[in-house]
Amino acid sequence: MVKAKVFVFEKLFDGLPKEDDLKIVEEELPPIKNGEFLVEAIYLSVDPYMRAYTACHKIGETNVGSQVGKNTAYFGFLEICTPQAGETVVVTGAAGAVGSHVGQIAKIKGCKVIGVTGSDEKGKWLVEELGFDHFINYKTADLDKALDELAPEKIDCYFDNVGGEISSIILRHMNNFGRISVCGSISGYNNKSEKATTIQRPMISLNLTMEGFIVSRWANRWNEGIQQNLKWIKEGKLKYHETVTEGFENMLKAFIELFTGGNVGKAIVKV
Repeated sequence: MVKAKVFVFEKLFDGLPKEDDLKIVEEELPPIKNGEFLVEAIYLSVDPYMRAYTACHKIGETNVGSQVGKNTAYFGFLEICTPQAGETVVVTGAAGAVGSHVGQIAKIKGCKVIGVTGSDEKGKWLVEELGFDHFINYKTADLDKALDELAPEKIDCYFDNVGGEISSIILRHMNNFGRISVCGSISGYNNKSEKATTIQRPMISLNLTMEGFIVSRWANRWNEGIQQNLKWIKEGKLKYHETVTEGFENMLKAFIELFTGGNVGKAIVKV
């Protein structure tokens, strides 16, 4: 008899997730059938997308999650933004797992990179450790003025992890025929009433291209992304940082910290 622990919904999320929204329960796993195998979870991933998917859940259901990280940044940035050397790239959620990866790839491709993040400490990490050219702390800076100063030549590529008014402001600073890759909308996951300035005017007047994506669309090229990222890591061109939380019982705590600025880089739970 094999038992597993799972997080199930005690209450559905309303705004920022709370630690009593989920509870840990034990369940007995069915016998393994011919052709099946049992996997022991060692490291679990917590990601902002999990908040958006929970809208489909019901009380008593298991929360969604994964044990394997997907190379979202590689395909979502290169395939949609098609960055060219000398161009200016802006990344929001820049100190997160995907954003920090995107910015480094942009530098590898010869671009000027500006990261938008929520603290000076994270911003300094982006610039001093990862090689970003500039950072903007959206909590303390006037984003509109900061972009005027840091990107007077305007923005060619925007990798959007947050949505909301931040993205509306950035779009007004895009170059003609700029490209926007929409990976997420973190700013609205916990705020049902969030509003943002309409984006149609800059989209039309600047001939912008905006495209959303789910990384599984490149499933047939998975190994390409893994091998190229591994090559860059070995060459010292790509760095990564993990915020590791110990203990399966602390998974919800680690998840909530994604929305309160508690993680740098990839958030992982070590079982």
